[in-house]
Amino acid sequence: MSHPDELLVGIAELVESQHTSRMSLTVVVPGAVITGRLAPEAMWKERVAEVLRDSAQLGDFASVFIRSAREGTVAPRRDGPPTHLHFHVARILQGSYGIPDSGGMYRVALSDVSAWTIGDIGYSDQ
Repeated sequence: MSHPDELLVGIAELVESQHTSRMSLTVVVPGAVITGRLAPEAMWKERVAEVLRDSAQLGDFASVFIRSAREGTVAPRRDGPPTHLHFHVARILQGSYGIPDSGGMYRVALSDVSAWTIGDIGYSDQ
């Protein structure tokens, strides 16, 4: 969507303003269907930083997310609506599989979403 759907922007704004991670959403973006729960941007960045910090090879990259998360919680929100959705406990749906099994962390530009639905779409190999 060159101009993000107003309803989807409204959902993203509510997730940010209420600091909630209970909203489940499924989106279609070029090359993928992503399903999972939305998180506020600062919460998402903190979680990514934790995962990176625990990695022997990627620990140095945690500082980028920590600094960005701190700036987002201290500095006023940039003007305008959110530009990205931040998924956690999310999966890319591929056939009857969800990748990864345990859920991942994905950042999706609102302008890349071509379709969406409320809820986390399940999958099974039955």
